[in-house]
Amino acid sequence: MAGNSQRKGAIKKTGKGNPTAGSGGRVRRGLEGRGPTPKAKDRPYHQAHKAAKRSERDKSARPKRRTTAEAEWAAGRNSVVELLQAGVPVTGVYVAEGTERDGRMREAFKLAAEQGLTLLEVTRNEMDRMTGGAVHQGLAARLPAYEYAHADDLLERAAEAKEPALVVALDSVTDPRNLGAVVRSAAGFGAHGVLIPERRAAGMTASAWKTSAGAAARLPIAQTVNLTRQLKAYQDAGCMVVGLAADGDISLPELVAPGGLAEGPLVVVVGSEGKGLGRLVAETCDQIVSIPMAGQLESLNAGVAASVALYAISQARS
Repeated sequence: MAGNSQRKGAIKKTGKGNPTAGSGGRVRRGLEGRGPTPKAKDRPYHQAHKAAKRSERDKSARPKRRTTAEAEWAAGRNSVVELLQAGVPVTGVYVAEGTERDGRMREAFKLAAEQGLTLLEVTRNEMDRMTGGAVHQGLAARLPAYEYAHADDLLERAAEAKEPALVVALDSVTDPRNLGAVVRSAAGFGAHGVLIPERRAAGMTASAWKTSAGAAARLPIAQTVNLTRQLKAYQDAGCMVVGLAADGDISLPELVAPGGLAEGPLVVVVGSEGKGLGRLVAETCDQIVSIPMAGQLESLNAGVAASVALYAISQARS
């Protein structure tokens, strides 16, 4: 019958505008909208993609900063005044009730006011508790917990400055005043940071802050769990590692001679006050360097030895 859509031989459509199998339509439809081939790093199963993901995980997993457990306290009128004069970051100045306002106290108040610091009055018993029973003379200052850099940050700082790295590493230096002196010299002679062990070594206490004369606020200080392992990591990154000791393979003048090691990326390791460099640390060093001295003096303390070496290296690089 005319108009009958069910006539013999009619083609049954499977969907609006959809061709049947065998027409090539499905193949064409599958290719539509795919665009250009993704880059290797964007393909989930490509080695470049996996390497990029590993790099991101390593970077995010690396702790950029390690913070001391608690805030540090400086007790005593002279100590507080010296901290304020040195520009050490202080979060508050505390005065015990009934304390006599002598010239040192008035100077502390003046410095605190100039730096916009809060002055808080507490009971004497409360100040005894806060300072751990130290001789505070009615005056104390609170320092924030110190944020240590990651060891890799020191090399990154040198790279950003487009300079050959210069790092000072301390091997079991336990006197915080020596640590502060090294930090001050390192900042003054162009080092990119100071590396200290996490255990059995001085940290950034109020005493170290004071001796550094505020330089610790300008120069990163990093901690490492294993000093020997970190020194090897610096070597793998292209640094020469030299240790300071009285029985050196070479002398300091040889180190800083034109065209010598001092002109390239360098890590200077300073030993502890009494024992010097530890055995494993000394074996890891590429060279042991001695500082020539006149007379019978056998050795220099850590702060002085670091200062002498850093000055000579800065002169060689200038």
